[in-house]
Amino acid sequence: MAMEVGQATGPQAIKKTHGMPFIVAASGTGTMIEWYDFYIFGSLATLMAGIFFAPGSGAFLLTLATFAAGFAVRPFGAVVFGRIGDFVGRKYAFLLTITIMGLGTTLIGLLPTYAQVGVIVPITLLGLRVIQGLALGGEYGGAVVYVAEHAPDGKRGYWTSFIQTTATLGLFLSLGIVLILKAILGIQAFNSWGWRVPFLLSSVLVAASLFIRWKLRETPLFARLKAAGRTSKAPLREALASWANWKLILLALFGATAGQAVVWYTGQFYALFFMQTSLKMDATLASIIILVALALATPFFIVFGRLSDRIGRKKIIMAGCLLAAVTYYPIFAGIAAFANPPNVPVLIALNFVLVFYVTMVYAPIAAFLVEFFPARIRYTALSVPYHLGNGEFGGFTPVIATAIVVWTGNIFLFLIWCIAIPVMTLLVGLKYLPETKDTKIWEEVTPAPSGVGAPTQGGAAVEPVRR
Repeated sequence: MAMEVGQATGPQAIKKTHGMPFIVAASGTGTMIEWYDFYIFGSLATLMAGIFFAPGSGAFLLTLATFAAGFAVRPFGAVVFGRIGDFVGRKYAFLLTITIMGLGTTLIGLLPTYAQVGVIVPITLLGLRVIQGLALGGEYGGAVVYVAEHAPDGKRGYWTSFIQTTATLGLFLSLGIVLILKAILGIQAFNSWGWRVPFLLSSVLVAASLFIRWKLRETPLFARLKAAGRTSKAPLREALASWANWKLILLALFGATAGQAVVWYTGQFYALFFMQTSLKMDATLASIIILVALALATPFFIVFGRLSDRIGRKKIIMAGCLLAAVTYYPIFAGIAAFANPPNVPVLIALNFVLVFYVTMVYAPIAAFLVEFFPARIRYTALSVPYHLGNGEFGGFTPVIATAIVVWTGNIFLFLIWCIAIPVMTLLVGLKYLPETKDTKIWEEVTPAPSGVGAPTQGGAAVEPVRR
């Protein structure tokens, strides 16, 4: 029988089978597919407005509100799947999440249009977006914790930064598949029925990811906790019923993830909508500009992840929030100035800067959150502030920004929200956020408690995979 990750005689055997590259690839591929599933709707938002909603000036805003609904429930998914991850195990939680996400996405691809059956369509779509949001609420925490609990203490920022690329790569994949299908089918055929293909493709991608993930075993750190009888019997109560833990969760939310989330969704989603709706740019050209900017900036996730192992997580996140707050207005003013007629190289450069800020705030956040919370409740406690920040603050950024533009008629006033939240995070983070890069999470399980021998897998002490 082929040897699985962790099904071996200790860390040397783990290294001989797959090691960190395989662990990161298996975790990251599934997470990227989940982000693809979640973002394909956003990538097609301008088209979805005419397909799933009644014709009228409010259709696009309703589309963004439905898009945001998936973000609103992400914290609830974090609680549900966080409990499974902290009680049963990391692996089983994110096997469930990717299955549920794939089902929701595939069903969206099978929905009839509003013209065919009327109001039942947007109601059903809302329900499916809620299912997707619940699944994503559990997925991210599982993937991050899984990788972090395999990684050595000194390289946690580096290895988890690969997981941080998955959200951007998922958006990249969704935009890329849409552009390829438009080129193959033609705009008319794509708008008529071809838009279903990206959603239906999810079933194939999810099946492939499940096959890969099934080969994974539980993280060695969690296995040691479980063997020692030190896992939480009631992770929800332990994580969420304590004011001491809630102070940590709220600090992580307002001092880190809220600003990070708004920078992310401003730079990678609202920038696209800004060009397509406010500036009336051709939708395909705007998508290509974002696609190229994403491709150029994505390697910086790894750069800043590795740098955070050296200089710290906090410095990089705070610097990204500061740069965004100071430069957003001139960047978006520049995009508007060069949009008609489009100066593509300049627009790519400006959008590259927006995504560069994303890499600064997002690359170190996974390692920070892992180090900020203890192993017994890590999956639950980490997921809640992450998804409150990225669900409520980040996910609502496109709809809040669009509403401000619609209600005021000023295409730049949306920046009030996009600047205020990073400034809040900067002020709270600088004053209250600790630096976590020197946290040694393996000391939580080494040595074993008094009277209990060091837990082993296959007869050898479990250690982090070092590669």
